[in-house]
Parts: sequence; C-alpha cells; structure tokens
Amino acid sequence: MRANGRLRTTVPSSTIRNLGILAHVDAGKTTLTERVLFATGTIHKRGEVHTGTTVTDYDPQERDRGITIFAAAVSCTWDGHRVNLIDTPGHVDFSDEVERSLRVLDGAVAVFDAVAGVEPQSETVWRQADRHGVPRIAFVNKLDRAGADLDTAVRSLRDRLGAVPLVVQLPIGREDSFTGVVDLVAMRALHWPAGADTVVPGPVPEALREEAGRRRRLLEETVAELHAGALEEFCADNALGDATLSRALRELTLSGDGVVVLCGSAYRNRGIEPLLDAVVAYLPAPSDMPPVRGTADGAEQERAPDPSEPFTALAFKVTATATGRLTYLRVYAGTLRKGATVLDAATGRTERVGRILRVQADRHEEREEAVAGDIVAVVGLKAARAGTTLCAPGAPLLLEPPSVAEPVVSVAVEARGNADTGRLASALARLAEEDPSLVVRSDPETGQTVLSGLGELHLEVAVEKIRRGHGVEVVVGRPQVSYRETVVRGVTGLVHRHVKQDGGAGQFAHVVLDVEPLEGTAFEFRSTVVGGRVPQEYARAVEAGCRDALAEGPLGGFPVTGLRVTLTDGSTHSKDSSEMAFRAAGRFGLREALRLSTVELLEPVAEVTVSVPEEAVGGVLGDLAARRGRVRGSTAEAGTAVVTAVVPLAELFGYASGLRGRTRGRGVFTSRPAGLAPVPASVAAALPAG
Repeated sequence: MRANGRLRTTVPSSTIRNLGILAHVDAGKTTLTERVLFATGTIHKRGEVHTGTTVTDYDPQERDRGITIFAAAVSCTWDGHRVNLIDTPGHVDFSDEVERSLRVLDGAVAVFDAVAGVEPQSETVWRQADRHGVPRIAFVNKLDRAGADLDTAVRSLRDRLGAVPLVVQLPIGREDSFTGVVDLVAMRALHWPAGADTVVPGPVPEALREEAGRRRRLLEETVAELHAGALEEFCADNALGDATLSRALRELTLSGDGVVVLCGSAYRNRGIEPLLDAVVAYLPAPSDMPPVRGTADGAEQERAPDPSEPFTALAFKVTATATGRLTYLRVYAGTLRKGATVLDAATGRTERVGRILRVQADRHEEREEAVAGDIVAVVGLKAARAGTTLCAPGAPLLLEPPSVAEPVVSVAVEARGNADTGRLASALARLAEEDPSLVVRSDPETGQTVLSGLGELHLEVAVEKIRRGHGVEVVVGRPQVSYRETVVRGVTGLVHRHVKQDGGAGQFAHVVLDVEPLEGTAFEFRSTVVGGRVPQEYARAVEAGCRDALAEGPLGGFPVTGLRVTLTDGSTHSKDSSEMAFRAAGRFGLREALRLSTVELLEPVAEVTVSVPEEAVGGVLGDLAARRGRVRGSTAEAGTAVVTAVVPLAELFGYASGLRGRTRGRGVFTSRPAGLAPVPASVAAALPAG
C-alpha cells in the first residue's frame, strides 16, 4: 500500500534475511553482490568492478582502486523473502567495517576463490564471524578459472578453518568448460547456457550420475553423524529423504555445526540462483534469533524480535551524504515510525527521527516505518555514533556496542595553507565520527595533529577523502607505528602516600599496589582490601588513576598494556581523603611501580603471505630477513613459491613497490595483523619517544 506517496511495506520477520558477504580481497564479493541484484531484478544491467560500474562500490576511491573500502547495504527480494545484503571490505585495513557489520547481521555468505581456497583475510573474517556466532554458508567462486578445483578449496575450509563442509553441489565441467552444477539435494542438474541470464534445470548428465550418487551418499553420511534426527532416519532407511536432508542442513547451519558449500562463477553469472535459494532455505530469519540482551538500571534484560515490543535498535554506521547525515540502524525489537522520538540509552539524550530510508548503496527509498529485523538508515539524528543504542524513551535498554580495533599506524597531518586549518580540523572530526577506528589527537610535544588508523592504506584513503570530500590540501608525514610497553616482571607491596596540604582541606590517600604481567588482556584492576580500610568508591578512584597512568610508560612514553594491578591495602584520613586524592595516588603509585618493574617495548607485527616466481624466492627471503621477518613456511607449486612470514609492521612501509621491483611486477603479497612482539634492544634504542 501507499501512504502520502511513500511506500509502506511491513513484511513478517520470518521472510527477512540479513546477511553479509565476507571474503578475502579479490575473491569476488562485489561481483557476487552485483549478480544477486541482477538475478533478483533489482537492477537490469550488470556492472563490473574493473569498469567501476557496480552498485555497491559507489565511492570514487573504490572505483579508482578496484576494491571495496566501505561496507555498503543493499536490499532485494527473492522467492517472497526480503534479503538485506551488506557487501563488506576484504582488505585487512578495513576489518573494522566488517566487525561493525557482523555485529548486526544474522547470517553470512563466505566467498572463497576456487584456485586459492582459504586466504589470509578469509581466515580473519571467518574468525570474526565465529566470535559473533554468525551462521554461514560458503560459496566457492571462480570455478571457471584455470586451476580451479572445488575439492581442494573445500579441503582448505576443513584444514585451515576447522569447518565441517557440507557440499551440496557437484560442478559440471572444469575451468573454461564449467557450465553448471548438480544439485545433490534435489538430484537434478542446473545449467547456464552461454549468453543466457537464467538457469535451465534438467536431469543429471549420464556421465556424472555415478559420481553424483557417491557424493550424495557422502553428504547423507556426514549429516547423519552430526544430526540426531537425520541419524535416526538414516539408520532406519539407510538413506535420507530430501525433506529430512534439507531440514538437517538448515539446523546444522544455524547451530554452526556444519557449513553448506555451494559453487559457481559470479563473473559468468553461474550459480547465483541456487545460492539465493540456499540463503532463504538455510540462513536464519530475525525471528530465528534469540532475544537481544542488554542492561537497564544495572540489570540484564531481554527483548524479543517482535514489532510489538518496545523499540530497540543499534546504530552501526554513520555517513555524511548530499541528503544529510545518515545513521544506519539494525532494529532488534519494536517499530520505528517517521517523526518518532528515540532515546540514546547511554547518554539519556532524546532525538527525533526525520526520515526512514531503505538503502540501496548510494540510493535511498523512503519508508514510513521500520520493524524488528529491518536494517535501515535514518535522517535527523545529530549525536548518534556507531555503537549507539536507540530505544523507546519509556523503555531504555543498553546494548553491547561493536568492538573497535586499536590503531597501529599514525601519520602527522597539516593543512597546506593556514587558511585551511579550521576546515582540516572539521574534516578530521567528521572522519572520526564516521569511522571509529580512526583516531585524531594532538602531539603534546610537537603540537602536530596526528591521525591514526589500522594500516597504511586505511590512512591513505582517509587523507584522500579529506582532499576530495572537503577540498582541503593536506601535507602528510611519514607513517609511524603505534608502539606499546608491557610489564615483564612486576613489583609487590609498593607503598604510595599522596599527601598535600595547601591550607584548608588537604589531600590524603595511602595505597599499596601489586603489579604483575597479564597475557591476553590490556589491563585488569582488582581490590583485595578487607575491613573497609579503603572504601569501594575510593578503590574505583584508584582504578581510574591507574588507567590514567597507562597513557605513558617509563621506557619511551608509549601506552602500557598487558598488566594486572591489585590494590592490597591502604588507609584514609577522616577529613582529607577524597576520590580525587585516591585517583592521584593510583596514578602516581602506578607510575612509580612501573619505573621499578621490568618493562619491555612491543611493536605491531603482521603475518605476510608472499607469492612470487620460484626463481625470485631467494631475493624475497633475503629481503624479509633484512626487514626483521621470521619465515614460518614456504611452499612451491606450478612455478610459484608462497612464503609465509611474520614481519614488524614498521618494516612493511613501501614493501609493495619493493616487491614489484624485485620480481618484475609478478610478486604479490597479503598481510593481516598478528598482534604485538618484543622490539629488539638495538632497534628500541633508536626509537624516538612516544
């Protein structure tokens, strides 16, 4: 129906699918998304990544670079279901966009290259999905490429990801002759004739009947091992019916005990329709998801995915467009109507929603309302940020926000002309608002403005966005990595007394601290004081002071991580003790403890995978060693060597151009964060203070 000229369509949440497309860079995510939009009739002409005409890569930088940089949301319909898709970046520098998207998605399609199988960033996004408990199906893409092999790709899923693949298709033809698949559930063939845009079903080819029967039997046996209901039927009938098999595949997908695997070639438009059928059949609807959990008045509460529940939504993305500031929301419960007032559950501030939009990348369709399960963008919110919980004013509920990765690379930025200084500050503030993984700060020693992000490319894109989007010419310094300091051996029983008397009320705080190393966590504080010698509110002030002290370590003034502080004892003064005094005691006490502890410097490192011709592998290994890299392994196949190494991030600046020169343009590499590692003393001595 229409209301005031605008579409008003509310569909049952059981017919909604919210999913992301996840993959390593160049595995074909954006092309797959484009073909999905074409197959569903959402667009009538297929765009291509190499020509910069795809719907989701609409930003000029994405079209120039040929990669996805920003997560883009689109919506389409298939078989009576609305499919909300988010095409996520595949480059490691933009993994925070993936993290925010996974926080609000119900399912995902993981795309793999049929030649390369599981690649480094494939593994990274898979682990991210594991942390969020997002059910997945796998699509092995590019089966038309030379060297493509479904079985090898599936083996890499099992070996590298620890997944249990449930392969439901058999390719018809290999490489250039790939023309279709055998559906092992319905036991039929699906062909895509050359030049045709639609699938043609038919019987299984005679030459493949025996192999299809063998693979169907293997699929049934694997499912029966994992699913109790299927096992019962398998034992009784020595086979599984199609309905039982489909039901078991869905339940195994939802539980994460198995991963349905399909295949095709997105570029040649082969395999898209059965993939959409699998999305509808196997991935969850919002109504299949458990109630969302949050806190209200300090107590945990749940809210069901029901339009009649109080409105609850999470903002996961903010962008500035020509039509205004867009805030992307996942509605978990209730109904949001245009003009409604919503509450920021963290700040208590209310704002009015001006417009509700169904998003198609950079195009928008206005709606009157959004209900539980919807992903929409709204106009009119001025203070909401990524991670903000929005809810009905009379029913506050605070949801857990998406985690934000810590920056690892920094550059100094300044406007080329003094007249642009104010515009640069405004542009940087807007960037940090849109991308929480970008951090802007002022260096207290030099007075320079420092922009920090997740990698060299991340910062390049941010600076270019300032130039193009805000018209500010920027001078950029040399990239610097973000070092950290950590405790190797701590101290116990450090006594610190903070006493200050300037006339009138004084300050008194006495604390006794233990400091020890802590693996896997940046900082932990606990109090073991008994007998009320340090009241709870003063203990919290000590913790706040300790957090203040973590900003600068004793070695070079870098932030401190990986330690536990225990408040073991202390005392107060009846008149002069206060939270301010105990916060100061915590700050100065921990600084003193760190000076007495054994502390070492840490630097971010990356796992690098380098693919080069075999004749160039010697020079590449020597170059990695010169960059302080530690080689973990090397394999060779068909004239190509693949070297895996862990290299300090500081040594990777400019590596791409050096590798191209060393291999005459034939070498490529990928990297992903591998945590922090100790800095050798000889290198640490030459570093400037943080």
